[in-house]
Amino acid sequence: QVQLVESGGGLVQPGGSLRLSCVASGSSFNIYPMAWYRQAPGKERETVARIASTIPTNYADSVKGRFTISRDGAKNTVYLQMNNLKPEDTAVYYCYMKRSGLDYWGRGTQVTVSS
Repeated sequence: QVQLVESGGGLVQPGGSLRLSCVASGSSFNIYPMAWYRQAPGKERETVARIASTIPTNYADSVKGRFTISRDGAKNTVYLQMNNLKPEDTAVYYCYMKRSGLDYWGRGTQVTVSS
């Protein structure tokens, strides 16, 4: 069983930065595809960024140039560095892992961008 625990969300002003973290339980962390998703009120969940050993990292068009996904295998952690945040980035952000054909989700962390 895989557990994903996100942290790092909060309230930030437009133009500010946050770094989200997702710690994953289990071994062989680096070989599994991982991603960050987000869901704003009244909207569908959308992919923000993805990272995998077999493909280049990729990003939603709305966050390209502002967000960076990375992972630290020694810490079993995937990060999402978010810069130049905008009010439309307000959402609950979820960590995702695909492992052995199964989908695993964290419980989410709230990001609110407001002045």
